[in-house]
Parts: sequence; C-alpha cells; structure tokens
Amino acid sequence: MKISIAAALSLLMVFSLTSCKKRGCTDPTAENYSVDAEKDNGSCTYTDEVLVTIQFTHNVGGTSISANDFDQLNYTTAEGNTYSVTKLQYLISEARFYRANGDSLLIPGYHLVDLEDLNTLSFVLPDTIPTNPFVGIGFNYGFDDVSNASGAYTDLNAASWSSPEMLGGGYHQMKFEGRYINDMTDTIGFQYHNLSRIRQIIGTDTTFVPNYVALKFTKALDFKSNTSIEIKMDLNQWFVNPNTWDLDSLFNTLMPNYDAQVMMRENASTVFSIGAVTE
Repeated sequence: MKISIAAALSLLMVFSLTSCKKRGCTDPTAENYSVDAEKDNGSCTYTDEVLVTIQFTHNVGGTSISANDFDQLNYTTAEGNTYSVTKLQYLISEARFYRANGDSLLIPGYHLVDLEDLNTLSFVLPDTIPTNPFVGIGFNYGFDDVSNASGAYTDLNAASWSSPEMLGGGYHQMKFEGRYINDMTDTIGFQYHNLSRIRQIIGTDTTFVPNYVALKFTKALDFKSNTSIEIKMDLNQWFVNPNTWDLDSLFNTLMPNYDAQVMMRENASTVFSIGAVTE
C-alpha cells in the first residue's frame, strides 16, 4: 500500500504534536500537580495525612436557618405547634472514621456549636487523618460517661454548660430554645435542654445513666487533600421520629424529666445527616 507524501507529512505532524505534549501530574489534588501538564504520566504523589474540617449547617425541614432567622414564628412541628428559634447550642465529641474491615480511627476532643457564633460552625479536627480510604464517619452527640466529668472543661464551665449535680452532673449536650403558640393562642417560651447524663428514680433508688448518642454515617471517604465534611441538623426532627413531641405538654422543666430526656435522645438518631464532602 502506497502512502502519498502529503499523507505521510500529515501523519508525521500528528505524531509530533501528540508526542510533544508536556507530561506530568494532572490531578489538582496531588502534591506535585502541574498546571502545564497536558498528559498524565502517573507521577502524582499525595500527602500521607490531611486536615479534615466539619462544617455544621442547620435547616428546618430543608429550609436553611441561621441566627438571622431567630425569633420568627415560621416553623411548624409534626404535632402542629408553630414555633420560632431563639437559641441553638449543642456539643459533639470523639469523631470517628470507619474502615471497611470494621476498624475505626478515633479523634479525641469535643466541640461546642453555637448558631449565633459563626466561628463555631467550622471544626478543624485536632488530629490529621491518614489518606487511606474510609467508609464512614461518626461522632458522639454529647459526652460519653467517661468524658462527662463534672467541672473538667474550663471553656464549657465558662459557657454555663454544666449540668446540676442533683441531675447527674457533667454537662449538657444541647440547649434548644424558642417560642411557640400554645392551644390558647398565647406565645410562650420553650426550653428543649438535653443532658449527657440523666437521673432515673426507681422507687426509692436514684441512679444516673448516660444519655449521649453515638452516631454513624455511611460515606465513602478517600482523602487526597484537606477536606471539608458537611454535617446537617434538621431542627424539625427533634420533634418527631420516633417520638412526636407536643410543645403544649413538654415545653419547660425538661432537665429533671427522665422520660422527656430519653425521648430527646431517641429523636437525635434522625436529626443529623451527612452532606457535601469537598476537597
């Protein structure tokens, strides 16, 4: 088969252009990423460990809420109570990353989120995370019973986060407050305060039991660079699933109310969810 001189020259030019492409790492998440590289040569290298930031976002039934929306009677519970939000503070502790083999990596520490303080809506985990793949993330809502030691944390003491010793001591795990319209159409305040340890009275005996929740979310996480993980809270879920909450019956004096505290803990299982993961 004969090839014309013009065709041969054309093939030579295509070959020359292709072979002249600059090779290098074309992955922007790699340490040695090259903005000039046009063809990846397999040389990309990645950090052994990365920083992970948890970003906390909040919504009411899917509608975003911030401190700018406080004290507006815009929301309705599953029971039909119209309510507003005037305070939202809660504590998470001991983030954990899960591996496919069932093992997990624990990151000690805690963080107090305050919707009125923008600085608290981001939490840079205190330890770096290896770049191995993980299959999920979790954390404790509140303190487990070992960490829930009365007076142990200076910053939480200053934030009035302690729980009375007569109720079990230790610390709160949430202060959720607002106003609602009751059956008499009066607008009154509610205090949905949840404790990490609660008092149970059985006959003449008093015991104190943990009330925190260990939460786990399935998500493929293959860290290659510093990463942000969104954790979403839907405030409406505090009032439903599995326990439908009637603010007309349960609106204050909830801290010593053992049954109410258990209901809050049970409802926490659907309040949080994992959102966007960005590098």
